[in-house]
Amino acid sequence: MIKRLYIALILFCATLYSQGDKKYFSLDVDNIYGTIINHNPDISHLITGHPSGVMLSFNQKTFGEKEWQRLYNDPDYGVTFIYQHMDDEFLGDNYGLYAHYKFYFFKRYLTLTLGQGIAYNTTPYDQDDNYRNVAYGSHILSSTVASLNFRKENLIGGLGVHTGLGIIHYSNANFKAPNKSTNTFLFNIGINYLVEEQLSEHSKKEKGLVKGSEPVSYGFIVRGGINESDLVGSGQYPFFTLAAFADKRLNKKSAIQLGAELFFSEALAKYIDFRSTGGFNDGTSGDEDAKRAGIFVGHELRIQAFSILTQLGYYVYYPYDFEGKIYNRVGLQYYFGKNIFSSLTVRSHAAKAEAVELSIGYRL
Repeated sequence: MIKRLYIALILFCATLYSQGDKKYFSLDVDNIYGTIINHNPDISHLITGHPSGVMLSFNQKTFGEKEWQRLYNDPDYGVTFIYQHMDDEFLGDNYGLYAHYKFYFFKRYLTLTLGQGIAYNTTPYDQDDNYRNVAYGSHILSSTVASLNFRKENLIGGLGVHTGLGIIHYSNANFKAPNKSTNTFLFNIGINYLVEEQLSEHSKKEKGLVKGSEPVSYGFIVRGGINESDLVGSGQYPFFTLAAFADKRLNKKSAIQLGAELFFSEALAKYIDFRSTGGFNDGTSGDEDAKRAGIFVGHELRIQAFSILTQLGYYVYYPYDFEGKIYNRVGLQYYFGKNIFSSLTVRSHAAKAEAVELSIGYRL
């Protein structure tokens, strides 16, 4: 999983910087300060202070040379580095690297930044030396950052200021237990610097640009990966998912989906066996089927060859009660041309992640 996350991040960044037009860049430096949200009572003992740190961003600006830029009001995109001291001796420090988009609103004074990447934690769970850190079961974590800022550029000689609120999520998506995760609600304030003060003019809105609906299309997906049940030390096992779907492109930005999928999980099979032989007296016999089948609806937000994927599903075949019948999936999808795509997603039950999924699919 670690190698896959690195490859996906490198592919994202390489694609973003492959344009041949004249490039304009900006740099952001932020101080961040916040608090860990108590989303799970199991991490209450880890919320002992106020995480703080530094956020550095390198942005490439766009001016509407390409259609996707005009569709999204000429966003910035680039790479962000975050150092965060979690202000708890058991949580340690996190170092994160993210690929991000920065979207502009209200005459470019308001920005929404979305970033996805990986983080390194200095003190993950250890059964002997750090058994209290039930939030992070491994050094390498999947991480998401989102922030909303007021931004003013080029105030004095290329220097500008910005400030706002955001959230940083850290989790290894049950690649290794434990994995209670953390969400930090933060305040940020910083400066930005335009490498070139004289910039191109931003594009104007084009009527009808977003139009571009397509007929219903069909396809199939194979997902896979490795995960562990909530039992610490129970072992990491492979899982596979087979899915078929229909989608409808509403316009150049959005598509909706409807699909069905079949889940195979060796970790769940081992968990069922453990519950049946461990003297828990919860009715588990050990003969329960570890397979599940679900149906899902979803939305795809297209940005260049990438898309942000969100899905909500329901297990229609659910022979063993594990985490609940409703699940959700979020992640990034990349199109290698018109028909073949790959995605990196996290499947969860509410806020509890079950697996990081690497997928390959074909759209007819």
